Amino acid sequence: MELIWEGTTEAIRLLLSANPQVLEIAVLSLELSGLATLVALVFGVPMGALLAFRVFPGRRFTVSLINTGMGVPPVVVGLFVSIILWRSGPLGFLELLYTPGAIVLAQFIIAFPVVTGLTMAAMQQIDPKLLLQLKGIGASRPQLMAVLLWEARLPMLAAVIAGFGAVISEVGAVMMVGGNILGQTRVLTTATVLETRKGNFEVAIALSLILLALTFLITWLLTVFQQRTTVR
Repeated sequence: MELIWEGTTEAIRLLLSANPQVLEIAVLSLELSGLATLVALVFGVPMGALLAFRVFPGRRFTVSLINTGMGVPPVVVGLFVSIILWRSGPLGFLELLYTPGAIVLAQFIIAFPVVTGLTMAAMQQIDPKLLLQLKGIGASRPQLMAVLLWEARLPMLAAVIAGFGAVISEVGAVMMVGGNILGQTRVLTTATVLETRKGNFEVAIALSLILLALTFLITWLLTVFQQRTTVR
């Protein structure tokens, strides 16, 4: 209990003093995780809609891959991305390993199946009669997609929350592809691991509490919007 109290006190001190190193790490965590979630939405939402409404050869196999991806250990993703981005790897010429770009790529791979799977499930819950009505009145494909996304907006927000939560809390893959370099790739999760290894438990607890507070704040804002939409 004493360690937890000291960690809480240290977290408050770091925040109130606007510690530049802590702020830099926290902002970088939000930027990378936010970007990875956004990219996952850009690619995952259309893919989820395609799997929900289209029947094509290999669809079941693709759905199985997506469902499997939702449960793949992040450390496996980190190993895969590291091999791909390694100097002798297929994308080694990009020199992305141990850069923020590598972290975004790994986090995207983690978030993509989550967003895709939840989007597919949300779309499949829409009444098929609505789809027929929209086609009957001559709705274009963009209009059709816009209406379907609006109808599925509540579970879609759940997909955003799940995707963001999966990546901002990730440590194994981020450590492997980012290298935990101060000022470049060190985020709250990897900084927490580092401080724990150094025996600075008060600082580690403080960083953990900051991470929890940021995650709760983002999730709370999304949840408020989701529930307000539900009430309306």
